[in-house]
Amino acid sequence: METLLGKTLVELQAVVLELGMPKFTARQIAQWMYQKHVRDIDAMTNISKANRERLKERFALGCSDPAEQRTSKDGTVKYLFRTLDGHFVETVYIPGRERATLCVSSQVGCKMNCMFCATGKQGFNGNLTTCDILNQVEWRESTAVGDAQRDLTNIVFMGQGEPMDNYDNVSKALEILTSEYGYGWSPRRITVSTVGLRKNLSRFLQDSECHLAVSLHFPIHEQRLQYMPAEKQYNIEELVDMLSQYDFSHQRRLSFEYIMFKGVNDSQLFAKELVRLLQGLDCRINLIPFHKIPEVDMEGTPYERMEAFRDYLTRRGLFTTIRTSRGEDIEAACGLLRARADE
Repeated sequence: METLLGKTLVELQAVVLELGMPKFTARQIAQWMYQKHVRDIDAMTNISKANRERLKERFALGCSDPAEQRTSKDGTVKYLFRTLDGHFVETVYIPGRERATLCVSSQVGCKMNCMFCATGKQGFNGNLTTCDILNQVEWRESTAVGDAQRDLTNIVFMGQGEPMDNYDNVSKALEILTSEYGYGWSPRRITVSTVGLRKNLSRFLQDSECHLAVSLHFPIHEQRLQYMPAEKQYNIEELVDMLSQYDFSHQRRLSFEYIMFKGVNDSQLFAKELVRLLQGLDCRINLIPFHKIPEVDMEGTPYERMEAFRDYLTRRGLFTTIRTSRGEDIEAACGLLRARADE
C-alpha cells in the first residue's frame, strides 16, 4: 500500500484531488503528519470521517516504530528500522548538553565500498524511499512531543549510504524537512555528507541551503584511490575545484571529514597536502577517530598525535576540530553502522 509520509505538498494535492477531496485537505494532511506528528490517519480529526476512510482505502500513513534499539553508556541511542521493502537500516540519536543530533541513513548498505567502513562491507541492498528516510526523523519527533529535553536540534545525513547516490529521495526529504508546510526546520540545522558525486552534488548545492560535509580522509589522489574506490570516478582535486566555485562565506557551512589512521594518513606530509588542497576554501576540517572493524587491519591515530595534526592545520589557517567519539560500545560511532538484522 502506498504511504502518505514522504509526500510533498504538491503530491498530497494530487492525491486529494484524485480522491475527490477539497484541495486544502492536502495541507491539513501535511500539518497532521509533519507538524503534529500523528501516527494514524484516524487522528486527523479536522478531516471528515468519510474522507479519512477514502484515504485509508488507498494509503497507509507510513510511520513505523524501530524493530530494536540499544543505548550506549554515554547516552547515545541506536535504532534499527525496517524499511518498506523489508530491509533494515540503523539510525543514531546523539544527545548533548546543548544539541541533540539525529544521524539518518539514506541507503540500505552502500555502493562506495570505502575499505574502513562497516557499511561498505555490508554491500548495497537498495535506496531508501523518502518515507523510509523521514520515518527515522518522525520517530524521534513524535516521541519527543511534550518533552523539550528530547527535541532534536540537528539532523545529519551521515548514516548508512551515500546521500548523493539516492539524491531524488534525499532531496524530497530535505524539502519536506525545511518547508513551511512540513517540519519547518532551518536548513542550517541539517548537514548532508558525500564522498563527492559531482553531478548530484551540483544539484544539491543549487537546490538546497543545507550544510555540506565531504568525506575526504585522504588529500592525495593515489592514497584516496587505494582506500576509497569512488576516487576513481570522483577525483578529490576536481571536487575541490568545483566547490571553490560556490560561496560558503555566509551561513552555509562546508566541512571536510578526516578519519585518522595510525601510520597511514596522520603524518605531516598529509597535513601539508591538506593545506595545499584546501587553501582558499572557506571551510572547516573535522578530525575523526577511527573505530576498528573486524575486516580491516588498521588502527586509529593516538589522541596526542591528532592534537598535533589539528594544531598544525589551525596555525596555517584551516579551522580544525577533533570530533568526540560517541556510541562506540553499541557500534553506533562513525563508520560502524551495519544493519546486522538484514544479513
